[in-house]
Amino acid sequence: IAIAPDLYWRHGALDPSDMRAVMQAMGGLPDAQAVGDLEGAASLLKNIPTCSGKLGCIGHCSGGRHTVLFACNSKSLGAAVDCYGGRVIPDQLTPAMPKAVVDMVPNLGCPLLGLFGAADGNPNPDHVARLEAELKRHTKQHEFKSYPAPVGHGFFADYRPSYNQEAAVDGWERIFAFFGKHLK
Repeated sequence: IAIAPDLYWRHGALDPSDMRAVMQAMGGLPDAQAVGDLEGAASLLKNIPTCSGKLGCIGHCSGGRHTVLFACNSKSLGAAVDCYGGRVIPDQLTPAMPKAVVDMVPNLGCPLLGLFGAADGNPNPDHVARLEAELKRHTKQHEFKSYPAPVGHGFFADYRPSYNQEAAVDGWERIFAFFGKHLK
């Protein structure tokens, strides 16, 4: 069973080719609202009779950030996968994002798999290292894989020039193994 909640539904229909509008909507989504919407999606799934009750969450780019945010603010998940989630370590805090996700790591409630590209600018390798250091400091179960350059942001997106087949195939194998291990 899978669900793909639209966290930006309050912004109306967005044209994916209008990156300015998309990025503005992404920056305007309050963290508390994202967590609430994801908790609602989790509750919906748990109430489906064929659902085992073991839930995983995966996100790419801002969805990766939202996945870690949710995993640190909910007890609904059995596993979480962050695919190159940016702004886990933000340049600045805002009213919509009042606390850095990296500072929420002590509350992480499930194992976390992180998949990153060394040529990514956000999260860059320093951000990934800082996040992993916090996970280790708080003894949180996690697995991180950083693919060497030229792998960067969006390496799973087979419709973009950033796609990297080798990293994407390896990443999917890791994702399925991780969810298989933690959600059975």
